Amino acid sequence: MPEGEAVATTAGNLPARWVIHTVGPVYSATEDRSAILASAYRRSLEVADEAGAASVAFPAISAGAYGWPMGDAARIAVAAVRATPTAVELVRFVVLREATAALFERALGSRSLGA
Repeated sequence: MPEGEAVATTAGNLPARWVIHTVGPVYSATEDRSAILASAYRRSLEVADEAGAASVAFPAISAGAYGWPMGDAARIAVAAVRATPTAVELVRFVVLREATAALFERALGSRSLGA
């Protein structure tokens, strides 16, 4: 699957109907790949709409092994979700560390986020 795209599969034994898979870009200090990262969120919401999902939970896409700086990843994630028309009623950002949660909370509190 290309970076920035998404696809839904059944959830197997997970307590969900679907799992939406997406591929975020590897971070680059010399090339702006933020549109691809935003696309991963946007396409995931579009796929969720196609599946009829009422809620979606996102990790911090590309911010782990792909090296995206967490604050920037949070800003792009929130901006992309806010800018995407969707029937999804609830979007959650699921993170493991308090410091990461604080970055997402800061991004959620800001209204001037441009993706």
